[in-house]
Amino acid sequence: MSFGYMDSSAAPFAMGGFYQDHRGWLLRWLRARLHCSSTAEDLVQDTFVRLLLAPAALTTMRHPRAFLATTARRLLIDRSRRLAVEQTYLEALAATVGEGAQAPSAEQCAQTLEALALLAQALDELPARARMAFLSCYLDGETQAVVAQRLGVSERTVRNDLVQALLHIQALVPA
Repeated sequence: MSFGYMDSSAAPFAMGGFYQDHRGWLLRWLRARLHCSSTAEDLVQDTFVRLLLAPAALTTMRHPRAFLATTARRLLIDRSRRLAVEQTYLEALAATVGEGAQAPSAEQCAQTLEALALLAQALDELPARARMAFLSCYLDGETQAVVAQRLGVSERTVRNDLVQALLHIQALVPA
């Protein structure tokens, strides 16, 4: 089914029919892959919300199932990344509290998890070399010279990669 013939003003009206036509298929497709009905239901809703936020996609879509599957896959990847970041943070927090430090408030935890998720997203969006340079310098504490040698590039290139990474992170993560 293609909606390519509609103008953009008709897209909101077509969404109801599009949802009815494809919701069941997408839900079955996700359940078969996830083996979890509640996660599949959540991803179906998130997928259609994503489509609602970009109604022009409905007017140009040629292969609805491929579009929905790709969108759902991307949302699932985002969800998996977010859960991995949350789990790592919670493990580090538990270790810190276990050493006698005061536990942060629930609000502080939520803000930290949100910032970490944005940071993870920003790092994933970087080119591989810039991401590796950033992680090596700022997480592993390596010098720019060591990173340059390991990556087979100049120190100036590493500096440029770090600037690129920092600017990208700054654009996504609020101060």
